[in-house]
Amino acid sequence: MKKKKTLARSIFSAQITSTISVALVLLILGLVAMMGIAARSITTEIKENMGFDLLLAEDAPQAEVDRLLTSLNSSPRVASATLFSATQAMEQWKADTGEDVVELLGVNPFTGEIEVKMRAEYASSDSISAFVASLRSNPIVSDATIHAEMVDSINRNISSIGLVLLIIAAALLLISFVLINNTVRLTVYSRRFTIHTMKLVGATGAFIRRPFLVSNLIHGILAAVIAIILLSALSAYVSSLDPAVSEAVSLYDSLFVYGGLIVAGVFICTLSALFATNRYLRISYDRLFH
Repeated sequence: MKKKKTLARSIFSAQITSTISVALVLLILGLVAMMGIAARSITTEIKENMGFDLLLAEDAPQAEVDRLLTSLNSSPRVASATLFSATQAMEQWKADTGEDVVELLGVNPFTGEIEVKMRAEYASSDSISAFVASLRSNPIVSDATIHAEMVDSINRNISSIGLVLLIIAAALLLISFVLINNTVRLTVYSRRFTIHTMKLVGATGAFIRRPFLVSNLIHGILAAVIAIILLSALSAYVSSLDPAVSEAVSLYDSLFVYGGLIVAGVFICTLSALFATNRYLRISYDRLFH
């Protein structure tokens, strides 16, 4: 009786350890997923701050300027188009440099301009150049300024960061599978003699597997719930330090990550239990001691 209690206690302890280990691995996966989503949001924001400036002709009629501005804002390529009048440009120059050019020259040398910011999917130098080329034919547009080198540099850096995050996520997914698989195998290993006994009394493979699969499915869900609670607490703490973090990861994104953790926990734990149980169903009695 004492041996049975000791065995039951050791199995329970192994299951608790397994669940906590899986939860920690899932927590790390969740953190990487949240970082990836935040990086995507920041990337979109950076790209939508890229664009070009349209310099307007001095004699551009206001009606034509308004028409061009409306056309730009309604374009699917444009995130925003903002008009800066010649007076606003002069005031901005005065604020930046402290010089009053009107006193110096007697006239306002600035012309109106429209600052155009492209949508993220169109924020590349080729796309911007093609769009600007179609606008140059407008008689009220005197010139356009495109920061092509800066756009290309930002896109290259964003692609590199995205690739690094993708490699890290893939590596962590592989490591998590190996770690969880080993953890589950240890819990099945502790019950290998029970499996052998069930085989001796004529139990089928499916009958023997069922309790292990169900048990590990439940452990996978519990581990995911623990990981979600820890991840939510950590997200709330980080958001309290910097509210911008909560804006980078929406509620929908968080729910998507939480759902993914539950699926990952159930899938990996159940699959690992299936492999481990099949292994001990096939080996002989003598090999159970190794």
